[in-house]
Amino acid sequence: MDLYTQCEFLDGWLLGHSSYFSFQYEYAVVQRRNMGAHSFTQIVGYRNLEKLNDKLEKFSFRVKKEDCLDLPDKVYVKRSVELTDEQKSVYSSLKSFALALIEEGSVTTDTVLTQLLRLQQVCSGHVKLDDGTMKIFDSAKLPELMSVLEEVDGKVIIWANFTHDIKSIHQAISLKYGAETAATYYGETESDQRQEIVRQFQDPDSPLKYFIGQPRTGGYGLTLTEAKTVIYYSNNFDLEIRLQSEDRAHRIGQTSKVTYIDIVADKTVDEKILIALRNKINIASQVLAEDFRDWIV
Repeated sequence: MDLYTQCEFLDGWLLGHSSYFSFQYEYAVVQRRNMGAHSFTQIVGYRNLEKLNDKLEKFSFRVKKEDCLDLPDKVYVKRSVELTDEQKSVYSSLKSFALALIEEGSVTTDTVLTQLLRLQQVCSGHVKLDDGTMKIFDSAKLPELMSVLEEVDGKVIIWANFTHDIKSIHQAISLKYGAETAATYYGETESDQRQEIVRQFQDPDSPLKYFIGQPRTGGYGLTLTEAKTVIYYSNNFDLEIRLQSEDRAHRIGQTSKVTYIDIVADKTVDEKILIALRNKINIASQVLAEDFRDWIV
């Protein structure tokens, strides 16, 4: 649906529609939803994507990265962990509360998004309470991450969404391998330190081996091709952030295959996020008439 405004910017009639709603009617499957006193139209699927692709081909030209760069393969691995009993209890309560909010019929977007955020936090081993304090759990994710690090060679990028996770990962790695082996790259990292962190990470002789970053901060523009392994401690629903963060290691200068490892809590929102990202990749492939790409799920 984003294509409509992008094409309208070039020429209002490129897609043959005078309004967004006529465009949506032709290419989206919609249903009317009622939520208490409110109702809205929800997109539940797509149609006529081959027809849309035929229209795009008449005025667009694309060159994919793999067609113009001789880059090695990407390899995807999923490492599953189970929530502890305490995590399961809190997760179940939060999930029920989120469903209860939706069923009440009047829910603000912020409330639903906050509940999803809290569910993700529980999967990672912590949750922010209403009074602003942090509840910490014993979690299998951090031990699993440390186990992965024992198995891989060379420099490693570790992506995590939450500041608490970044600090916890940095502390664990520093204690085991030494403070000089790890650096963090997220919102609180000073601007003058960021370039130096990247420089040291790209230096094969530097002891800095583990780049621990937040995808929204470090996932764009950086060259981190010294890494042959990229670990996702957590993800979010934004496909662009995911693909951009993957490509920090997979770009000009990379000579080895890059392995992407996702640490995923079984039967939780972690899995639902990966499925949502997979669905977005599938839709993009259909619209642009590309072959379906290999990915985690």
